[in-house]
Amino acid sequence: MTSPPRLARRLGTTDAVLIGLGSMIGAGVFAVFAPAAAVAGRWLLLGIVLAAVVAFCNATSSAQLAVQYPTSGGTYAYGRARLGPWWGFLAGWGFVVGKTASCAAMALTFAAYVVPPAWQRPVAVLAVLVLAGVNLRGITRTARLTRVLVTAVLAVLVLVLVAGFTAGRPPVDTAAGAGAASVYGVLQSAGLLFFAFAGYARLATLGEEVRDPRRTVPRAIVLALGLTVALYLLLAAAALLSLGPARLAASTAPLTDVVRAAGWGWAPPVVAVGGAAAALGALLALVTGLGRTTLAMAREGDLPRPLAAVSERFRVPHRAEIAVAVVVAVLVCVVDLRGVIGFSSFGVLVYYLVANLAARSQTGTDRRYPRWLQVLGAAGCVLLAATLPWQSVVAGVGVFAVGVGYRLVLLRTARPR
Repeated sequence: MTSPPRLARRLGTTDAVLIGLGSMIGAGVFAVFAPAAAVAGRWLLLGIVLAAVVAFCNATSSAQLAVQYPTSGGTYAYGRARLGPWWGFLAGWGFVVGKTASCAAMALTFAAYVVPPAWQRPVAVLAVLVLAGVNLRGITRTARLTRVLVTAVLAVLVLVLVAGFTAGRPPVDTAAGAGAASVYGVLQSAGLLFFAFAGYARLATLGEEVRDPRRTVPRAIVLALGLTVALYLLLAAAALLSLGPARLAASTAPLTDVVRAAGWGWAPPVVAVGGAAAALGALLALVTGLGRTTLAMAREGDLPRPLAAVSERFRVPHRAEIAVAVVVAVLVCVVDLRGVIGFSSFGVLVYYLVANLAARSQTGTDRRYPRWLQVLGAAGCVLLAATLPWQSVVAGVGVFAVGVGYRLVLLRTARPR
């Protein structure tokens, strides 16, 4: 009996790092500083540092697990192998449901940058279908398009940095409006900002498609996260210097306001192009990661098994990719998720909680990092989840309750067989 086709190992370290950057430096960076500054004030940079510390702990856990389990599925596969099927399912369910909503949000965000409101839903659906088509042609096509999008976004962000650090300081009364923030406010800003770092999970889901995964995946995760943290700190500093905490907190387009503060009237359209490219890059990475996690869950029967098929020609999970694209396209047509995806942050934090617990259970030569990092990461995930807005927590708990009910039904119907 021949074994089913596997995904092809075609990505090197550079491609993996770029996919990680495309996942993290998404459209969120063009908007996340405003709500974070609203609760953290002038302590925004501290919120970024706290989010980065938790993200680093999670990244090292994912990297350590990827060395031992170089397969698709990320924390779903790791949690299942180290902690048991239920832990793996909780991680995979949170990732699939939360990130499917994020895909719809990114598609709508991209459309909002490029077309008038009446055309946004059709264009968002078209973007989803085009990117799904790119993914179906093979992982190297995905990497090439990611390279183009990341390059465009980084060029725009460098422009914003120059504008922010060369603009004049805001009036004292504007800067003073934000005042000092509470400890809770700083922690809540870290929870909001953490969502912008979460893209390194996509690298772990690609463990079956990189060359020399035991070396490539850990290196790519740490490199991509380090570059993103440095960039976010510089951008936040530039925004605070040029706008001040109060104006930054009230902004609906923070990076556009930064270039305006520098007197660069020609630059806002360029920033808008960068926002569109960032949303497209994030959407591409999200669809890619979702396809691989769906493949892993289908292989184990936690999602319909027909989704586990792999294309003989292009070596991609074509049925999973098509299913993801169809669901996202339907969501884009019927709801606007740009303002109601708080539960996605909750799901991501549960996902990494499982990753830290799984990495903590590793022993012997499989360990690369001290256990206290995994303990700190798990505690950080719980703390940041608890400080999210209560609506997000309630929605997140509801989503996981639905998932638990779904799996219980699956287990009950499978017993007679």
